[in-house]
Amino acid sequence: MASDRRTLLADAALDVLADDGIRGLTHRAVDRRAAMPPGTTSAYFRTRAALLTALVTRLVQLDQAELHTMTEELPPLRTVAELVDGMSLLTRRRLTGEGRRRSLARYACAVESVRDPELREILVPRENAGREAVREFLAAHGVTDVENRTHILLTCIDGLVFDRLVSGGEVPREALEGLVAAALRQGGRPRH
Repeated sequence: MASDRRTLLADAALDVLADDGIRGLTHRAVDRRAAMPPGTTSAYFRTRAALLTALVTRLVQLDQAELHTMTEELPPLRTVAELVDGMSLLTRRRLTGEGRRRSLARYACAVESVRDPELREILVPRENAGREAVREFLAAHGVTDVENRTHILLTCIDGLVFDRLVSGGEVPREALEGLVAAALRQGGRPRH
């Protein structure tokens, strides 16, 4: 029961952060969002730091589950078009509906993690099915320095999501195609 209550409160905290920003994230606001009596959140998460840690941990759990589900739904990534399709799906999910809300919370937490090593450790890019699929794709296409190129490609996609989250709109397919072409480039020549 306590575990369920903690999850409920972490989810409510994510909602508060997405709607009201980091300044709006208070124990009272989470109590209201979770429809719990005043003081419930502080009983489970005594400090703001504890609340942020729970929120970030839950955010990472939700992101990991989403990436796992996506890789199960998609066919194996064999062609550039298939990889770009997968990236397009991910960026759409991160910019719409519940994914957009998580993206808003994720970027707010990323800024907070600059001053909080514990949060930064939780938010560090994780091994997951999506990262592994990109790594395998690049390796299968003869890319050297697969780890570095995977990191750069995924970081660039994250930057595009952030840009569109702030400015609106979707991530253009052409931008994703360009990033994949750059990741596949060896010695100045793209590999197909």
